[in-house]
This record gives sequence, C-alpha cells and structure tokens, in this order.
Amino acid sequence: MSAARDWDAATYDRISDPQFAWALEQLDRLELKGDEVVLDAGCGSGRVTAELVDRVPRGRVYAVDAAPSMVEHAQARLGSRATVSCQDLVELSLPEPVDAVFSNATFHWISDHDRLFAALQRALRPGGRLVAQCGGRGNIDAFRRLADEVAGEPPFATHFSGWRQPWNYAGDSETATRLTGAGFAEVSCWLEPKPVTLRDPRAFMQTVCLVRHLDPLPEQLRERFVDRVLARAGEPLVLEYVRLNMTARKR
Repeated sequence: MSAARDWDAATYDRISDPQFAWALEQLDRLELKGDEVVLDAGCGSGRVTAELVDRVPRGRVYAVDAAPSMVEHAQARLGSRATVSCQDLVELSLPEPVDAVFSNATFHWISDHDRLFAALQRALRPGGRLVAQCGGRGNIDAFRRLADEVAGEPPFATHFSGWRQPWNYAGDSETATRLTGAGFAEVSCWLEPKPVTLRDPRAFMQTVCLVRHLDPLPEQLRERFVDRVLARAGEPLVLEYVRLNMTARKR
C-alpha cells in the first residue's frame, strides 16, 4: 500500500468508538472457548485485537492489515500477545490453518469479494467459522453524495479527475451467494442500520469518512475540503451507517 492509501492509526485508535462498539457485538457472536487459533482480518490499530486476545488465553491470534501505520500501531500495542503482519487479505498467507476468522469494518475497502472470501476459506480449517461485519449497501450514502458534490467544485475538481471511489458496499443476498460459492456453509448475511451522531466530527471525517477523498488533494487544500463538507453537513452531524453482517462455516 502506498503512503497515500495509508491511515492515521493513532487518531483512528482515539476516535473509533463506534467501530469498537460494533466489534464487541461481533465478538460476542463468535462464542470462543478460549483455546482457538483466530485471525483478525483487518486488525487496524489493534484495539479490537486486544479484546480478541483476551478471549483466547490458551489460543493464538494472527492480526493482519494492509496499512503499514495500522500494523505498526497494532504491533506496539500487542507486543508478543499476537502475530501481526502487513498483508493484503486477498493474498493472505498464514503459517497454520485457523479455527475462526473475525473481521470488523474492513471488507468494504476490498474491491474483489470473491477473491477475499476464497482467501479466507483457504485460511480456515474444515469446520472453521467466519464472523464479520463491514459497511453494506446504503452505508452513509447521503454523506458520500455530499462529499462527492464538494469534490466536483473548484478548487478541488481538477484533482479528482480519474479518481475512483475505493469502497465496496455490498448487499446481503449477493454476499451470501459469494460466500456459498467460496466454499462456505451455514451462511447468514443481513444488513443493519447503525446511525451515529459524531462527538468530534472533524477528526472523525478526516480520519474515517473522508480519508480516501483527501488522498488526491495537495496538503494545502485538505483542510479547505473538510471545512466545506462540514459546513454543508450541518449540526449535529448524523451518519447513517449501514452494516453488513455475515456468519458462515467452512465446509
């Protein structure tokens, strides 16, 4: 991943309370006994991975992320408690099969879900489980339309020539079909509205919602872009998140 596609891991760790709360809900669904080998697929800053490690005191945790700053932050937080590596999930390589794959707020950043699910299926032992959540169809649609509108205005528009939206907000039925095709059984997928009222809208937008909109802009225009989006969004800023949940088992 180039520096332009990296993240501000320290700020993300500080402001990602909504994602952290959703992750804890997913961890409860994983129903771990404590001796499993588990993959955190898209570990981010390691904040959630630390919770996962606590739930498998007799097991092992592999934590993978494609963003170098996130991996560095996770390694510093976790030390020897988990094996952290910088990898693209569609090309995932682990030293051993895992009993479970957990993922939160990651899959919507991956364009090819067929390759993603095939890679995760290969990483699991037979009967191993997948529990994941990411952005789903309709996720923050109104906010993204607003950001795209601002991106089309001067002085920003010239910098967005050829820019492609990097997210993949899939639906539940198509995701279930893809998981089944990748070799999963007992597949369950559903969409869940999760509106969020932001307490620190500027930091959250810069670090999460607008992080890829800022990539093509020169440094001197980034604050102006955020200012204009904030002014148009109004107060309080409520983001209409939609989460795509999935559970499945490897055949």
